[in-house]
Amino acid sequence: MGVFEDLSRFLESRLEEFLRNNPHLELQALEEQLREQEEDSRRLIVDLQLQEKKSEDEILATAQEIQRWHVRIDKAKAANRLDLVQPAQEREAALLRQGNQLWGHMQGLKERIRQAQELLRRIQQRRQEVRAKAAQAQANRTSPKTDQKSQTAGWNQGRTPTSFSGADPLDEQFKSWEANDELERMKRNMGR
Repeated sequence: MGVFEDLSRFLESRLEEFLRNNPHLELQALEEQLREQEEDSRRLIVDLQLQEKKSEDEILATAQEIQRWHVRIDKAKAANRLDLVQPAQEREAALLRQGNQLWGHMQGLKERIRQAQELLRRIQQRRQEVRAKAAQAQANRTSPKTDQKSQTAGWNQGRTPTSFSGADPLDEQFKSWEANDELERMKRNMGR
C-alpha cells in the first residue's frame, strides 16, 4: 500500500504545483466545484420542499382525523355510551401527540430549507467572485505587455527614464503572489 500512497502524494503535490503555476486553472476548477455545490444545494432545497409538502399533508390529515374523533366523542357522550367515550378520548389524545410531532418535524424542515437557501445564496456569491477573479486572471494573461517606464519623481531627475523591454519580472512576481493570496483567502472563506 505504501507505493500507492507515495504515488498519490506525489501526484497531489505535482497537481498543486501545477495549479500554483497556473492560477487561472485553479480558479476555473474552483468555479466548477462551486457550480456543482450550487446544483447540489438546489436539489437539496427541492427535496426539502417536497418533504415539507408531504409533512403539511400529513398534518392536515391528522387534524381531520382529530376532528372526526372529537365528533365521535361528543356523539358517544350524548348517547351515554361511556364504554366508547374513554377509548375515543385516548385515540384523540394519541392523534394530538402525533400532530404535535408532525408539526415539530415540519418546523425543522422549514429551518433546514432556510439554511439551504442561505447556503445557496453564499455559494452563488462566491461563484460570482471566483468568476470575476478568473476573468481578471485571464485578462492579465492575455493582455499585451506594454513597455513600462520608471518615473519616480526626484530619483530620475537629470536622467532619461529607463524603459523595460518586455514584462517587468518584479511586477509579474507581485501579480502572481497577489493572485495566490486572494485565492487562498477565497478558499478560507469557503471553508466557513
